[in-house]
Amino acid sequence: MPVHGGGDGLTGGQHAGGNTERDTRARVARLILEHGPVTASSLGERVGLTPAAIRRHLDALLAEGMIEVRKARTQARRGRGRPAKWFAITDAGRSAFVHAYDDLATSALRFLAERAGDHAVAEFARRQIADLERRYRPVVQGASPQQRVRTLAEALSGDGYAAAAAKAPQGAGEQLCQHHCPVAHVAAEFPQLCEAETEAFSRLLGTPVQRLATIAHGDGICTTHVSSRSLCGPGAGGTAPEGGEGDAGERSSETPSPETPEKTSHADEESGRTSL
Repeated sequence: MPVHGGGDGLTGGQHAGGNTERDTRARVARLILEHGPVTASSLGERVGLTPAAIRRHLDALLAEGMIEVRKARTQARRGRGRPAKWFAITDAGRSAFVHAYDDLATSALRFLAERAGDHAVAEFARRQIADLERRYRPVVQGASPQQRVRTLAEALSGDGYAAAAAKAPQGAGEQLCQHHCPVAHVAAEFPQLCEAETEAFSRLLGTPVQRLATIAHGDGICTTHVSSRSLCGPGAGGTAPEGGEGDAGERSSETPSPETPEKTSHADEESGRTSL
């Protein structure tokens, strides 16, 4: 089922046209993308539907392969009865949302890498992200230092990244969580796109950042740790435009070790669920 954002403002029963069911189901799918894993009761409250109505939409999305049921890692005591189910978006569901790039972009980058080398792909990625960085800079840097991560998340959400900011689960700093990536399929083969984006985040926020997980590598969300400015020295100001001063550029563009996704997936999933 193609999922578009046009029905996001509708709730069940508020539209008399024939698209009510489709629009509401699209809104449910988007809420799961942005806030999942999430329970049926929470979805029902957000959309304004009865338990029976929300389960009808969830059953349809499950049948289409758009969402899946996940077991909660920790179950609070609920008394008698079955534990609550948590619903999360699937790869097929995420793909139903409009992607900025697809097979053509992948083929073009393969050609570029073959003819000019990986460094040319990295340069292309930096130029591609430069426009986004220019647009975000006045907004992000106009916010107070304490609000910059949240402001950046709001700007990203405006461009379809379904982003949110939260305190880091452990230690100092914050996390920037992106529940949708328009270039995930391309970035799976060309991580330079993720690296360029991470470098831009560091420059915009004026502090070192580190990418902990990415949708492109199979994680549920893209999670970026933002270092606390109070722990950075007076010279720590994010990466320089062409690669970084100090170690900020290295940290923002480093590829996570094979153990990183396993170690961080639990924290990422929990932060995605509790912070949105």
